[in-house]
Amino acid sequence: MTGEDTKHLPLKDLHTAAGARFGAFAGWSMPLTYPAGVMKEHLHTREHAGLFDISHMKLFEVSGSAAAALLNRACPLDAGALDISQSKYTFFLNEAAGIIDDLIVTRLGDERFMVVANAGNAVTDEKHLRALAEDFDAKVDALDRVFLAIQGPEAWAALARAGIETGSLLFMHGIEPRQDWFMSRSGYTGEDGFEIGLPEADARNLVAKLLEDERVLWIGLAARDSLRLEAGLCLHGQDITPEIDPASAGLMWAVPKDVRASGSFIGADALRAILERGAAQKRVGLKPEGRQPVRAGAALFDADGNPAGHVTSGGFGPSAGHPVAMGYVQTALAKPGTKLFADVRGTKIPIEINPLPFTPHRYRKG
Repeated sequence: MTGEDTKHLPLKDLHTAAGARFGAFAGWSMPLTYPAGVMKEHLHTREHAGLFDISHMKLFEVSGSAAAALLNRACPLDAGALDISQSKYTFFLNEAAGIIDDLIVTRLGDERFMVVANAGNAVTDEKHLRALAEDFDAKVDALDRVFLAIQGPEAWAALARAGIETGSLLFMHGIEPRQDWFMSRSGYTGEDGFEIGLPEADARNLVAKLLEDERVLWIGLAARDSLRLEAGLCLHGQDITPEIDPASAGLMWAVPKDVRASGSFIGADALRAILERGAAQKRVGLKPEGRQPVRAGAALFDADGNPAGHVTSGGFGPSAGHPVAMGYVQTALAKPGTKLFADVRGTKIPIEINPLPFTPHRYRKG
């Protein structure tokens, strides 16, 4: 992708003024870090409230009498069974049950749903959904919104101080608190927090109010990555891809049992066949010995030097206090405590299968 093709966030001027260091991600110029640095940004989010600009992600409204039926075809989901305001983590799958994208779908009304898709897949997702919608009485609208996340134990208090009450909203629920706003209690850090899609002018006002609060700090993409990795959350394009199915990825908890058994979603037959024979590989947490992080792409070997799998995400976990990684290993080796070796530039680093997440989730569920 050339420089001219790079997309810029609508609030780029605010990030520049805040001293952001930018880098390329999924076709966008994104703030990677701010002057505080990745370690402080990460810990601040865990202890207080981190503000993230995630406007590279895309919101789609799906509406019409067959909106639920469309989503049930596109995803291994029972959209009609969702309560109003309930959100569900799900996927677009291909015919081989590979994950085209992971999404969050929220029911906003009897015939209205919000779909939040990943940046790198937004164009593919929109095309995919629009093509499927031709067979249903349903409309797909791509929304033009700034999308912000505020994450951490003090996120709710910071929003309250900025005039936004969140009290009754529980984890994995979403509402429309104002005209053209969408707010869900969800996130990508393992902490309590919120994601808010809103018009640019409103976003600028909200950011200004939030940043008056000393508990709130801008957080870049680098800390977002270390936070989600500690929380054991997948990054599409690394930990899950169109070549990886939900069973191998350890994400079958997201597929309701009746949908698993009799759903007619794209990839249903392939997924049922995988479940029947058992996945050949499994996504696992990996804890390297010592302080040396093991990065994506590193090959894994068993005690006898046989190939065992590979690392898909890795780095240092500031809250965990040690390097953290995720990857895929042969199913027989996926048990926590199994000892393997990672090849880091020719050096074999001992690495152990570790339960996920590395840091406990602290969502507000009740």
